[in-house]
Amino acid sequence: MRRYKQDGVGFYFSPKLVEWLGPKREGDIADEPYVDYAAVIQALYEEVVLKLMDYYLGDILRETGQLVFSGGGALNVKLNQKIIARPEVQHLWVQPASGDAGTAVGAASYALVQRGIQPDPMKHVYLGPKYSNEDCIAACDDHEAKPQYRVIDKVPERIAEILVAGNPVAWFQGRMEFGPRALGGRSILGCPSASGVADRINEQIKFRERWRPFCPSMLDRVAPEMFKIDHPAPFMTFTFEVKDEWKDRVPEVVHEDGTARAQALEREYNPRYYALMEEMEKLTGNGVVLNTSLNRRGEPMVCSPTDALNMFFGSDLQYLIMEDVLVTKEGVDG
Repeated sequence: MRRYKQDGVGFYFSPKLVEWLGPKREGDIADEPYVDYAAVIQALYEEVVLKLMDYYLGDILRETGQLVFSGGGALNVKLNQKIIARPEVQHLWVQPASGDAGTAVGAASYALVQRGIQPDPMKHVYLGPKYSNEDCIAACDDHEAKPQYRVIDKVPERIAEILVAGNPVAWFQGRMEFGPRALGGRSILGCPSASGVADRINEQIKFRERWRPFCPSMLDRVAPEMFKIDHPAPFMTFTFEVKDEWKDRVPEVVHEDGTARAQALEREYNPRYYALMEEMEKLTGNGVVLNTSLNRRGEPMVCSPTDALNMFFGSDLQYLIMEDVLVTKEGVDG
């Protein structure tokens, strides 16, 4: 196949595709007709996967109701929503580090089974580095921006107050997440009932299309109240239909089609993040926060305190909490 070339760069499709559909999309903003192409590919992907599932796994699914899904395509949350809606599927478990990153987990699990050892269930993704208050303070003291900071008490309570006032907060706590989803270790948070906070994060920090929704993290007991289907959602790998009442309660995390890609958190796996959502519930009535990854567009999620400070001072964020160390921009009351 002859590859298509543009400005000396080759692409893995032929000139026939360009003749048929027109030139490739430029930049990051998806509009007509590219949104239509994306929608068609999504529909085709869903159709093919569901048929493959029926053909190869239909009998055993009807018998057991259990399905495990991995690989990069397993992170397609709209497909996963359709899988768990099928009557024969009682429980779908999606590997949270699907794709190349999770290959190491698969290899290690395979090696354990070969030796007669049953791998432990993967119940959380907080497997990366963690940093102490002293590490965070040292990073602040060494940073060229000379950040103003102070160590605070009652972190969940204070951060909840800042969020409810309508301010996004960079949240850097505990061990970094393994996999592509920010799950309360390295996150940008907002109050999902504060009107306009999603647009503010988009315009000032993330610079992405508004139709790409931000996601809710919630207390595990809130999920059955908020969604029309009750299914475990620890890793933000599913979308769910939101009940009408909750669409008005947390509008900043509900997609225009009435769904939300959720993380339902159990206390034992991230106690401080859980405590923050409990404080949000006290202040707003909703044990939910808006959650997106702690990074700027085109950059990976931050890992270290220095990464967090670089990202913070390269954005319009006003608040960064690293463990107990609250960093604020000049003129901002901490």
